[in-house]
Amino acid sequence: MKLITLFIGLLSLPAASFGQTSQSRPAANALQDSLGTIAKDARGIVGVSLHYKASGRRISLHGMEHFPMQSVFKFPLALKILHDVDNGRFSLDQMIHIDQKDWAPKIWSPLRDSLNGQTADIPLQTLLRYTVSYSDNSGCDILFRLTGGTRIVNDFIHHTGVKDIAIVATETEMARAWNVQYGNWCTPDAMTALLELFIDGKILKPATTKILMQFMINTSTGPGRLKGLLPPGIPLAHKTGTSNTNDKGITAATNDVGIITLPDGKPLIISVFVKDAAADEPTRERVIARIAAAAYK
Repeated sequence: MKLITLFIGLLSLPAASFGQTSQSRPAANALQDSLGTIAKDARGIVGVSLHYKASGRRISLHGMEHFPMQSVFKFPLALKILHDVDNGRFSLDQMIHIDQKDWAPKIWSPLRDSLNGQTADIPLQTLLRYTVSYSDNSGCDILFRLTGGTRIVNDFIHHTGVKDIAIVATETEMARAWNVQYGNWCTPDAMTALLELFIDGKILKPATTKILMQFMINTSTGPGRLKGLLPPGIPLAHKTGTSNTNDKGITAATNDVGIITLPDGKPLIISVFVKDAAADEPTRERVIARIAAAAYK
């Protein structure tokens, strides 16, 4: 409970002004240079967007470029589902019926595996928890169907004012062909903006904000990414995304986005995307970890 209390305390912080103070500019320039140096090791394109909420300082690298989200798109999907809960369309304890045909056989799904792919009735909150905390792909696609499809989620996110995000394909659809994943894109700056709206309480009610924050704190994927080089015990709520590697040795997406609580208790919103990279997975993840560590200092 301590971590979630720290994060919920962030919601009461006043919104900071945009831009950098002259005092912070030299440090920002040094960090910007450091990000560019670290990014080279990925042997691909690295996008970074940082927002220090307390000071308003923003730093980005390829912040307006399109990057495939992969499972990062489960964060905006969760926002839509919980917004529906806030509006009374769904309840977290309602049972969702899942037929055997709803379990896609060739995608990552720890929930499907735990149930041996059998017909089941699952509470919505459990389905959402697996989708966010364990990045369950079957759960993701079931939630898309429940809320009305990718276009509904896409339009909902655009309605928040964050436009540089496109959600057009489910996990099952992305698995069918390599290029489909590039249709689900965002800019790093847009994802950071969406995370900011989330922690500012401008999308969900306090109770559902707290629930999603806890699911993101409990993320089990990508321990070597944003979390990899942070001091032990530092609060981090995050969502990862990862693609396969093609026969040319190129990995389309290695991503991690979230909120780090700094030593002064203030939030750092961070989005890191690595696309079309030739480096191996440990190196790509280390790049993300080094970027987070540099931003944390």
